[in-house]
Amino acid sequence: MCSLTRAGHWFLHSGIQEPSGGVARFYLADLEKNKPVSTEITGYAASAFVFLHNVTGREEYLDGARRAADFLCTHAWDEALRTFPFEHPASTETYFFDCGIIVRGLLAVWRVTKEDRLLDTAVSASRSMIEDFHSGSDYHPILRLPDKKALDRTAGWSRSPGCYQAKSALAWWEVAEVSGEQELRDAYLEMLDNALRTHREFLPGTPDRSRVMDRLHAYSYFLEAMSPMLSRPDCVEAYARGLDTVACHLRRIAPEFARSDVYAQLLRARVYGAKVIPVDMRAARDEAETLGTFQVESEDPRTDGAFFFGRREGHLVPHANPVSTAFAIQALEVWNAYEAGDTNPCRQATI
Repeated sequence: MCSLTRAGHWFLHSGIQEPSGGVARFYLADLEKNKPVSTEITGYAASAFVFLHNVTGREEYLDGARRAADFLCTHAWDEALRTFPFEHPASTETYFFDCGIIVRGLLAVWRVTKEDRLLDTAVSASRSMIEDFHSGSDYHPILRLPDKKALDRTAGWSRSPGCYQAKSALAWWEVAEVSGEQELRDAYLEMLDNALRTHREFLPGTPDRSRVMDRLHAYSYFLEAMSPMLSRPDCVEAYARGLDTVACHLRRIAPEFARSDVYAQLLRARVYGAKVIPVDMRAARDEAETLGTFQVESEDPRTDGAFFFGRREGHLVPHANPVSTAFAIQALEVWNAYEAGDTNPCRQATI
């Protein structure tokens, strides 16, 4: 079976999506157990299921998307607090970034099903993100629940503000495309402009090469966030520079540690920016070939078809990762389509 078919089978039948509809953060193949259900990862999975449905037309993928969206609206969404806690069933934190990913997942399912509560929840969550997380000058990465007090910031990228947050703010732009709310458009543009001013400071960000690889993953979110604005010269300039910067760091660090999602994000970003930035075909082909090496072939249905998280010193890290898998299958699909002559991938479909 092709990589997309086996990956789709893994999403459906491995147990990574639990009966509740929630999706585990990843499967620990060495320990033979799932990590806890994550609201963020369920949001990613909802988008991935819709992508698989759009590509294949198979209703079982839409069923998976509906189950994920139902979990997010019924179980994950805290109506009283108007936010999505970090994990289910109990968490004392909510993350700005996670909320945006969940909103985009709900929107992805809504575009197919037109179920009102999905859009209603996406709109409500977008408004509360702006109200709750805005510090006056930037957006707090994490709030404590239930009082929504900002947690102390640290040097780690996920616990400090940065250009990567613009990927989450992209949800506001996409909600506004449906709802027409100027406030959401303006908030996205404010976030993007701030990211454009600060993104050069994000990489390398640390002398630790493994952590630089992690930051490449986060920085690639910034590239994805610019997708609606690639008619702006400043965004094109930043996008081109970002592609080169990520590729340079990835080539240098990969022999020691490489994340599969960074390969996928870089390859996908090349294709999505192809109309304004010529694709380095040789580099893209190498990235696509390397990305394929992270997919698991196994008689164990809990891992077969998934993409492992990464590789350290030549050895695969045995974490069957839903986000890595989703990014990888989309990157390879849009790359194969690009090579076949399709130069117009759907921006809104980006997982």
